Amino acid sequence: MTERDLERGNNEIQTGQRVVLVTGPSGAGRSTAIHALEDLGYEAIDNLPLSLVPRLLDGPPLARPIALGIDVRNRDFSATALIELIDGLTLLPEVAPEVLFLDCHPDELIRRYGETRRRHPLSGAGTPAQGVESEIDLLAPIRARAEALIDTTELSPHDLKAEIGRWFGGGSAARLAVSLHSFSYKRGVPRGLDIMLDCRFLRNPHWEAALRPLDGRDPAVASFVAADKRFEAFFAKTVDLLTLLLPAQVDEGKSHVAIGFGCTGGQHRSVTVTEKMAKALAEAGWQVSKRHRELERRAAGAPGNMTR
Repeated sequence: MTERDLERGNNEIQTGQRVVLVTGPSGAGRSTAIHALEDLGYEAIDNLPLSLVPRLLDGPPLARPIALGIDVRNRDFSATALIELIDGLTLLPEVAPEVLFLDCHPDELIRRYGETRRRHPLSGAGTPAQGVESEIDLLAPIRARAEALIDTTELSPHDLKAEIGRWFGGGSAARLAVSLHSFSYKRGVPRGLDIMLDCRFLRNPHWEAALRPLDGRDPAVASFVAADKRFEAFFAKTVDLLTLLLPAQVDEGKSHVAIGFGCTGGQHRSVTVTEKMAKALAEAGWQVSKRHRELERRAAGAPGNMTR
Protein backbone atom coordinates (compact mmCIF):
# COMPACT_ATOMS: atom_id res chain seq x y z
CA MET A 1 0.00 0.00 0.00
CA THR A 2 1.55 3.30 -1.11
CA GLU A 3 1.63 6.63 0.73
CA ARG A 4 -0.87 7.91 -1.83
CA ASP A 5 -3.26 5.08 -0.93
CA LEU A 6 -2.95 5.84 2.77
CA GLU A 7 -3.44 9.58 2.23
CA ARG A 8 -6.51 8.87 0.12
CA GLY A 9 -7.85 6.68 2.91
CA ASN A 10 -7.43 9.48 5.45
CA ASN A 11 -9.12 12.15 3.36
CA GLU A 12 -12.01 10.59 1.45
CA ILE A 13 -15.53 9.94 2.64
CA GLN A 14 -16.17 6.44 3.97
CA THR A 15 -17.98 4.36 1.39
CA GLY A 16 -17.25 0.89 2.70
CA GLN A 17 -16.34 -1.06 -0.46
CA ARG A 18 -16.58 -4.65 0.72
CA VAL A 19 -13.57 -6.73 -0.36
CA VAL A 20 -13.39 -10.42 0.53
CA LEU A 21 -9.94 -11.99 0.13
CA VAL A 22 -10.48 -15.72 -0.41
CA THR A 23 -7.52 -17.93 0.37
CA GLY A 24 -6.48 -21.22 1.91
CA PRO A 25 -4.47 -24.31 1.00
CA SER A 26 -4.72 -25.62 -2.55
CA GLY A 27 -7.53 -28.13 -2.84
CA ALA A 28 -9.56 -26.71 0.06
CA GLY A 29 -12.30 -25.30 -2.18
CA ARG A 30 -11.21 -21.78 -3.08
CA SER A 31 -12.57 -21.95 -6.64
CA THR A 32 -15.91 -23.27 -5.37
CA ALA A 33 -16.07 -20.43 -2.85
CA ILE A 34 -15.26 -17.82 -5.51
CA HIS A 35 -18.04 -19.15 -7.74
CA ALA A 36 -20.47 -19.17 -4.80
CA LEU A 37 -19.66 -15.53 -4.01
CA GLU A 38 -20.09 -14.64 -7.67
CA ASP A 39 -23.54 -16.24 -7.55
CA LEU A 40 -24.32 -14.01 -4.55
CA GLY A 41 -23.60 -10.91 -6.63
CA TYR A 42 -19.90 -10.35 -5.94
CA GLU A 43 -17.49 -9.09 -8.57
CA ALA A 44 -15.16 -12.11 -8.53
CA ILE A 45 -11.52 -12.02 -9.70
CA ASP A 46 -9.21 -15.00 -9.26
CA ASN A 47 -5.39 -15.03 -9.08
CA LEU A 48 -4.97 -11.26 -9.31
CA PRO A 49 -1.34 -10.30 -8.47
CA LEU A 50 -1.24 -8.75 -5.00
CA SER A 51 0.52 -5.65 -6.31
CA LEU A 52 -2.50 -4.87 -8.53
CA VAL A 53 -5.11 -4.98 -5.75
CA PRO A 54 -4.61 -1.32 -4.64
CA ARG A 55 -4.94 -0.21 -8.30
CA LEU A 56 -8.15 -2.22 -8.64
CA LEU A 57 -9.63 -0.36 -5.68
CA ASP A 58 -8.41 3.07 -6.77
CA GLY A 59 -11.33 5.25 -7.75
CA PRO A 60 -15.08 5.20 -7.04
CA PRO A 61 -16.40 2.10 -5.28
CA LEU A 62 -18.19 -0.55 -7.32
CA ALA A 63 -21.91 -0.99 -6.94
CA ARG A 64 -21.39 -4.50 -5.62
CA PRO A 65 -18.85 -6.19 -3.30
CA ILE A 66 -15.61 -7.72 -4.56
CA ALA A 67 -14.23 -11.23 -4.01
CA LEU A 68 -10.54 -11.80 -4.77
CA GLY A 69 -9.15 -15.32 -4.98
CA ILE A 70 -5.59 -15.46 -3.66
CA ASP A 71 -3.30 -18.48 -3.32
CA VAL A 72 0.35 -19.47 -3.66
CA ARG A 73 0.09 -19.47 -7.46
CA ASN A 74 -0.41 -15.70 -7.53
CA ARG A 75 2.54 -14.18 -9.35
CA ASP A 76 3.91 -12.14 -6.42
CA PHE A 77 2.43 -14.13 -3.53
CA SER A 78 4.06 -14.34 -0.11
CA ALA A 79 2.54 -14.48 3.37
CA THR A 80 4.30 -11.23 4.26
CA ALA A 81 3.01 -9.46 1.15
CA LEU A 82 -0.56 -10.61 1.82
CA ILE A 83 -0.44 -9.48 5.46
CA GLU A 84 0.93 -6.11 4.37
CA LEU A 85 -1.92 -5.84 1.84
CA ILE A 86 -4.51 -6.65 4.54
CA ASP A 87 -2.98 -4.09 6.90
CA GLY A 88 -2.93 -1.47 4.15
CA LEU A 89 -6.55 -2.05 3.17
CA THR A 90 -7.59 -1.92 6.83
CA LEU A 91 -6.18 1.61 7.05
CA LEU A 92 -8.42 2.81 4.22
CA PRO A 93 -11.80 3.95 5.63
CA GLU A 94 -13.49 3.53 2.23
CA VAL A 95 -12.53 -0.17 2.05
CA ALA A 96 -13.96 -2.93 4.23
CA PRO A 97 -11.59 -5.91 3.82
CA GLU A 98 -12.29 -9.40 5.09
CA VAL A 99 -10.25 -12.59 4.87
CA LEU A 100 -12.12 -15.81 4.11
CA PHE A 101 -9.81 -18.75 4.86
CA LEU A 102 -10.80 -22.18 3.60
CA ASP A 103 -9.16 -24.75 5.84
CA CYS A 104 -8.90 -28.51 5.35
CA HIS A 105 -7.22 -31.44 7.11
CA PRO A 106 -3.91 -32.40 5.44
CA ASP A 107 -4.98 -36.03 4.93
CA GLU A 108 -8.08 -34.89 3.03
CA LEU A 109 -6.03 -32.50 0.87
CA ILE A 110 -3.65 -35.34 -0.01
CA ARG A 111 -6.61 -37.59 -0.86
CA ARG A 112 -8.10 -34.93 -3.13
CA TYR A 113 -4.84 -34.52 -5.00
CA GLY A 114 -4.56 -38.29 -5.31
CA GLU A 115 -8.01 -38.44 -6.92
CA THR A 116 -7.35 -35.67 -9.44
CA ARG A 117 -3.71 -36.69 -10.10
CA ARG A 118 -2.82 -33.02 -10.28
CA ARG A 119 0.58 -31.79 -9.10
CA HIS A 120 0.55 -29.70 -5.95
CA PRO A 121 1.90 -26.19 -6.71
CA LEU A 122 4.53 -26.48 -3.95
CA SER A 123 5.48 -30.13 -4.34
CA GLY A 124 8.12 -29.61 -7.04
CA ALA A 125 9.81 -32.97 -7.50
CA GLY A 126 8.46 -34.13 -4.14
CA THR A 127 5.22 -35.78 -3.12
CA PRO A 128 1.82 -34.09 -2.75
CA ALA A 129 2.12 -34.63 1.01
CA GLN A 130 5.28 -32.52 1.10
CA GLY A 131 3.60 -29.78 -0.91
CA VAL A 132 0.54 -29.79 1.38
CA GLU A 133 2.72 -29.55 4.49
CA SER A 134 4.77 -26.68 3.06
CA GLU A 135 1.69 -24.74 2.04
CA ILE A 136 -0.04 -25.14 5.42
CA ASP A 137 3.09 -23.80 7.15
CA LEU A 138 3.29 -20.91 4.67
CA LEU A 139 -0.34 -19.90 5.18
CA ALA A 140 -0.40 -20.20 9.00
CA PRO A 141 -0.04 -16.42 9.59
CA ILE A 142 -2.87 -15.72 7.13
CA ARG A 143 -5.12 -18.29 8.80
CA ALA A 144 -4.63 -16.46 12.11
CA ARG A 145 -5.80 -13.20 10.51
CA ALA A 146 -9.01 -14.58 8.98
CA GLU A 147 -12.38 -13.08 9.89
CA ALA A 148 -14.18 -16.10 8.41
CA LEU A 149 -12.72 -19.60 8.76
CA ILE A 150 -14.51 -22.50 7.05
CA ASP A 151 -13.24 -26.07 7.46
CA THR A 152 -14.06 -27.92 4.23
CA THR A 153 -12.70 -31.31 5.30
CA GLU A 154 -16.12 -32.94 5.42
CA LEU A 155 -17.98 -30.55 3.10
CA SER A 156 -19.11 -31.38 -0.40
CA PRO A 157 -19.04 -28.56 -2.99
CA HIS A 158 -22.78 -28.17 -2.43
CA ASP A 159 -22.27 -27.94 1.36
CA LEU A 160 -19.51 -25.36 0.91
CA LYS A 161 -21.73 -23.20 -1.32
CA ALA A 162 -24.45 -23.34 1.34
CA GLU A 163 -21.93 -22.32 4.02
CA ILE A 164 -20.74 -19.41 1.88
CA GLY A 165 -24.36 -18.34 1.51
CA ARG A 166 -24.83 -18.47 5.28
CA TRP A 167 -21.79 -16.24 5.86
CA PHE A 168 -22.06 -13.79 2.97
CA GLY A 169 -25.67 -13.72 1.76
CA GLY A 170 -29.06 -12.86 3.20
CA GLY A 171 -30.16 -10.41 5.88
CA SER A 172 -28.47 -7.90 8.16
CA ALA A 173 -26.85 -10.43 10.49
CA ALA A 174 -25.43 -12.35 7.54
CA ARG A 175 -23.96 -9.15 6.05
CA LEU A 176 -21.90 -8.37 9.13
CA ALA A 177 -19.01 -10.58 10.18
CA VAL A 178 -18.31 -10.31 13.93
CA SER A 179 -14.90 -11.48 15.10
CA LEU A 180 -14.19 -11.88 18.81
CA HIS A 181 -10.62 -11.83 20.12
CA SER A 182 -9.17 -12.76 23.49
CA PHE A 183 -5.74 -11.33 24.25
CA SER A 184 -3.16 -10.46 26.88
CA TYR A 185 -2.59 -6.80 27.68
CA LYS A 186 1.03 -7.68 28.41
CA ARG A 187 1.49 -8.60 24.75
CA GLY A 188 -0.30 -5.51 23.49
CA VAL A 189 -3.69 -4.85 21.98
CA PRO A 190 -4.49 -6.73 18.73
CA ARG A 191 -4.42 -4.56 15.65
CA GLY A 192 -7.72 -3.54 14.09
CA LEU A 193 -10.10 -3.85 17.05
CA ASP A 194 -13.26 -1.75 16.83
CA ILE A 195 -14.41 -2.38 20.42
CA MET A 196 -12.29 -3.44 23.40
CA LEU A 197 -13.33 -4.47 26.92
CA ASP A 198 -11.12 -5.13 29.92
CA CYS A 199 -11.82 -8.34 31.89
CA ARG A 200 -9.07 -7.92 34.50
CA PHE A 201 -11.57 -6.97 37.21
CA LEU A 202 -12.97 -10.52 37.26
CA ARG A 203 -11.72 -13.28 39.57
CA ASN A 204 -8.41 -14.61 38.28
CA PRO A 205 -8.14 -18.44 37.95
CA HIS A 206 -4.36 -18.06 37.77
CA TRP A 207 -4.25 -17.94 41.56
CA GLU A 208 -5.97 -21.33 41.85
CA ALA A 209 -3.35 -24.06 41.47
CA ALA A 210 -5.79 -26.56 39.96
CA LEU A 211 -7.02 -24.06 37.36
CA ARG A 212 -3.73 -22.40 36.47
CA PRO A 213 -2.67 -24.86 33.73
CA LEU A 214 -6.13 -24.85 32.13
CA ASP A 215 -7.64 -22.17 29.91
CA GLY A 216 -10.97 -20.34 29.71
CA ARG A 217 -12.56 -22.98 27.48
CA ASP A 218 -12.42 -25.51 30.31
CA PRO A 219 -15.76 -25.79 32.18
CA ALA A 220 -14.03 -25.52 35.56
CA VAL A 221 -12.35 -22.25 34.59
CA ALA A 222 -15.52 -20.89 32.99
CA SER A 223 -17.53 -21.68 36.13
CA PHE A 224 -14.91 -20.03 38.33
CA VAL A 225 -14.95 -16.84 36.25
CA ALA A 226 -18.75 -16.78 36.01
CA ALA A 227 -19.02 -17.15 39.79
CA ASP A 228 -17.63 -13.63 40.23
CA LYS A 229 -20.53 -11.55 41.59
CA ARG A 230 -19.87 -8.90 38.94
CA PHE A 231 -19.79 -11.29 35.99
CA GLU A 232 -23.53 -11.70 35.35
CA ALA A 233 -24.23 -7.97 35.18
CA PHE A 234 -21.10 -7.29 33.12
CA PHE A 235 -21.95 -10.00 30.61
CA ALA A 236 -25.64 -9.05 30.31
CA LYS A 237 -24.87 -5.36 29.82
CA THR A 238 -22.21 -6.19 27.22
CA VAL A 239 -24.67 -8.34 25.28
CA ASP A 240 -27.21 -5.49 25.45
CA LEU A 241 -24.57 -3.03 24.22
CA LEU A 242 -23.55 -5.21 21.28
CA THR A 243 -27.18 -5.96 20.42
CA LEU A 244 -27.64 -2.21 20.10
CA LEU A 245 -24.41 -1.49 18.23
CA LEU A 246 -24.23 -4.33 15.68
CA PRO A 247 -27.38 -3.39 13.73
CA ALA A 248 -26.15 0.20 13.73
CA GLN A 249 -22.86 -0.99 12.20
CA VAL A 250 -24.84 -2.69 9.43
CA ASP A 251 -26.77 0.53 8.81
CA GLU A 252 -23.46 2.37 8.46
CA GLY A 253 -22.34 -0.08 5.78
CA LYS A 254 -19.81 -1.94 7.89
CA SER A 255 -19.13 -5.55 6.87
CA HIS A 256 -16.89 -6.53 9.77
CA VAL A 257 -16.63 -5.62 13.44
CA ALA A 258 -13.73 -6.83 15.61
CA ILE A 259 -14.35 -7.00 19.37
CA GLY A 260 -11.57 -7.72 21.86
CA PHE A 261 -11.67 -9.00 25.43
CA GLY A 262 -8.40 -8.61 27.32
CA CYS A 263 -6.97 -9.86 30.60
CA THR A 264 -3.52 -10.14 32.11
CA GLY A 265 -2.32 -13.28 30.36
CA GLY A 266 -5.01 -13.94 27.78
CA GLN A 267 -5.50 -17.50 29.01
CA HIS A 268 -8.44 -17.56 31.45
CA ARG A 269 -10.85 -14.65 31.89
CA SER A 270 -10.74 -13.14 28.41
CA VAL A 271 -11.04 -16.60 26.84
CA THR A 272 -14.10 -17.48 28.94
CA VAL A 273 -15.83 -14.19 28.10
CA THR A 274 -15.01 -14.57 24.41
CA GLU A 275 -16.39 -18.11 24.32
CA LYS A 276 -19.61 -17.16 26.10
CA MET A 277 -20.08 -14.03 24.00
CA ALA A 278 -19.55 -15.97 20.76
CA LYS A 279 -22.30 -18.37 21.80
CA ALA A 280 -24.68 -15.57 22.80
CA LEU A 281 -24.21 -13.62 19.56
CA ALA A 282 -24.47 -16.73 17.39
CA GLU A 283 -27.73 -17.63 19.11
CA ALA A 284 -28.94 -14.11 18.31
CA GLY A 285 -28.33 -14.78 14.62
CA TRP A 286 -24.98 -13.06 14.03
CA GLN A 287 -22.17 -14.76 12.13
CA VAL A 288 -19.35 -15.00 14.63
CA SER A 289 -15.73 -16.11 14.48
CA LYS A 290 -13.35 -16.17 17.43
CA ARG A 291 -9.64 -16.08 17.95
CA HIS A 292 -7.67 -16.71 21.15
CA ARG A 293 -4.36 -15.06 20.36
CA GLU A 294 -2.34 -16.23 23.34
CA LEU A 295 -3.66 -19.79 23.18
CA GLU A 296 -2.60 -19.89 19.53
CA ARG A 297 0.87 -18.74 20.55
CA ARG A 298 1.06 -21.39 23.24
CA ALA A 299 -0.16 -24.12 20.87
CA ALA A 300 2.52 -23.06 18.38
CA GLY A 301 5.18 -23.39 21.10
CA ALA A 302 6.05 -19.72 21.17
CA PRO A 303 8.45 -18.89 24.03
CA GLY A 304 7.52 -16.65 26.89
CA ASN A 305 3.77 -17.31 26.94
CA MET A 306 1.85 -15.54 29.68
CA THR A 307 -0.14 -17.60 32.14
CA ARG A 308 -2.26 -15.04 33.93
